[in-house]
Amino acid sequence: MTIEQTLALALGVGWASGVNLYAAVFMLGILGATGNIVLPENLQVLTHPAVLTVAGVMFLAEFFADKIPGVDSAWDAIHTFIRIPAGAVLAAGAIGPVDPAIQLAAGLVGGSLAATSHATKTGARLLINTSPEPVSNWTASIAEDAAVIGGLWMALNYPWLFFGCLAIVVLIMAILLPKMWRLFRKVLAKVFGARRPIAAEVPSNA
Repeated sequence: MTIEQTLALALGVGWASGVNLYAAVFMLGILGATGNIVLPENLQVLTHPAVLTVAGVMFLAEFFADKIPGVDSAWDAIHTFIRIPAGAVLAAGAIGPVDPAIQLAAGLVGGSLAATSHATKTGARLLINTSPEPVSNWTASIAEDAAVIGGLWMALNYPWLFFGCLAIVVLIMAILLPKMWRLFRKVLAKVFGARRPIAAEVPSNA
């Protein structure tokens, strides 16, 4: 791998982990196991049959869970504690055997990207789930899977194009997250405000 591909892979796997960790692991593992790419030494473990099996099964489980309104948000909530640290570990591993300080820096950047993409996905899904129709949920889920697979493919084959696309994506996420959070708070206020029971008036003694 060239330096550009290594850096793109580290950034790509960090970002992708926050969206669909299992798709990212399974894709890289399959490509490495079939000889289509040479993974860095620290990511060779992804080609192990046990890792591929678990990643494949979990990817299949997420594929269906991610398309059921409500279930997808619960899945995202649980995976807050999985995707972000996994993104940091994978990004650090993608750099390869270098200075530990550089690996730590890569892990911090990868974890930050994973956290940002995870927060964007989770927030978007919570807002989408306020709509009763399932079509937008399915569309978002399929688009996310395609983005992960396409993004990692681009990182491995066209790293400079990936850098440009990632910069745009990060900028969009930075703009959307505060607005998404404010909108989500308004939705919560309306939902809980509508459900709040009206307190009975207590007559005052004259």
